[in-house]
Amino acid sequence: MGVETPEGAGAVVRYERRGPVAVVTMDRPEYRNAQNSVMTYALDDAFYRAAEDDEVSVVVLAGEGKHFSAGHDIGTPGRDVEVAYDRRAGLWWSHVGRQGAENRLARESEVYLGMCRRWRELPKPTIAMVQGACVAGGLMLAWSCDMIVASDDAFFADPVVRMGIPGVEYFAHPWVMGPRAAKEFLFTGERVPAPRALELGMVNRVVARDALEAETFAIAEKIAAMPRFGLALTKKAVNQAEDLMGLQSGMDSVFGLHHLAHAHNAEVGGDSLAGQDARSMRDAAK
Repeated sequence: MGVETPEGAGAVVRYERRGPVAVVTMDRPEYRNAQNSVMTYALDDAFYRAAEDDEVSVVVLAGEGKHFSAGHDIGTPGRDVEVAYDRRAGLWWSHVGRQGAENRLARESEVYLGMCRRWRELPKPTIAMVQGACVAGGLMLAWSCDMIVASDDAFFADPVVRMGIPGVEYFAHPWVMGPRAAKEFLFTGERVPAPRALELGMVNRVVARDALEAETFAIAEKIAAMPRFGLALTKKAVNQAEDLMGLQSGMDSVFGLHHLAHAHNAEVGGDSLAGQDARSMRDAAK
């Protein structure tokens, strides 16, 4: 199964089932799986399909090609920031045709923060299978999963402070890696290699690149042998504990700061991204 773009330009997400494991694969390798809105809704369709399928016990999220995901699409020909899609994550009105902060807040509440929160609550265990780049918006995709298995060539980064923005919309940093490491991660914008990510508790396992798929599916199949309802309740229990540690309310508060930064950039420079684009952000991280 592939989810088509509105223009019929080809599938941006693939879905398949391997026994009790559903595999959801982002398929824009030519753009390092940069996440545009059509990909967001295609992912949502795939996760719904996995949730509804009684034969599926575990979901694996993967990225086609060399990289898991380079983040939000801020410059490919498929960037679709002014395209209207049926809203699913909230009741806020459409961003299309709105100006300034009203446009950005409405869109990002839906396609970024809202969607990742939805996926975090999928009542089946999810595993992100990460290779290469997992940057900015890519972190949000991986962090909304329950587990992360990374290849030894994987790296993680959130360089958006270079734009004057205090982290991506799904602001899980202090909970994922601890406050001090989160500050270093954001202040420097440096890439965190997979072994260091394992030390920080950002990922569950690091394996050789050529063993990534086999290791991920071995874990998925082991989990799939557990009772489905027990897994769903256990996932909810841990998520609720994390929320009691402030995750949801922390994200809400930082989302406001995120949009203050966008508005400030637009006011002083006429560009909500402070003049940065995908190329400049990539080159600065080298």
